[in-house]
Amino acid sequence: MDVTRLIIVAVGGQGNLLASKVLGEASLCSGIPVRMSEIHGMAQRGGVVESALVFGDAESTIISDGEADILLGFEPAETLRALKRCNPKTVVITNTAPLPPFTVAIGKGIYPEIETICKLLRERTASLIDIDAAALAKEAGNVLAVNMVLLGALTATGILPVTPESIESAIEKITRSAFIETNIKAFEMGRKVAG
Repeated sequence: MDVTRLIIVAVGGQGNLLASKVLGEASLCSGIPVRMSEIHGMAQRGGVVESALVFGDAESTIISDGEADILLGFEPAETLRALKRCNPKTVVITNTAPLPPFTVAIGKGIYPEIETICKLLRERTASLIDIDAAALAKEAGNVLAVNMVLLGALTATGILPVTPESIESAIEKITRSAFIETNIKAFEMGRKVAG
């Protein structure tokens, strides 16, 4: 099986780890080899959280600079920060709703313009899918479902070897019952907007 390398970047609390677990569960239930690793950093204080998932016959979860087939960003500045992991063939999917760091909130830093971030991502990769996942999550019924919107957009690319049905099944299996309906709705909205 061909190897597909996915990097997911987010800020702590955006659901990166849950999204990774959903993808891992969907892969395992479909008989697709998958290896995962996570870097939590200062996640509880709004720091970066990074997951690496390697689908297919690979021996390592390490995705070096320039090796990512897909970059999935839950926060635009973090997506830009991970650009070094991409190459000219990488597909990038990013949420355009910013979560500025504390330094920006107190006036000690400047957050880059979203248009500038998207321009840089487009210039250095094969394609960019930029969506306001926070607005879609809110429309689905839970602003915290940004991760599910972005998983939907990810499956719409057709790059991953997992089916939308296997991901929906994993969402039903892994997420709390109170959130299943909203998460499935957010997932479908992400697929629709990116498809």
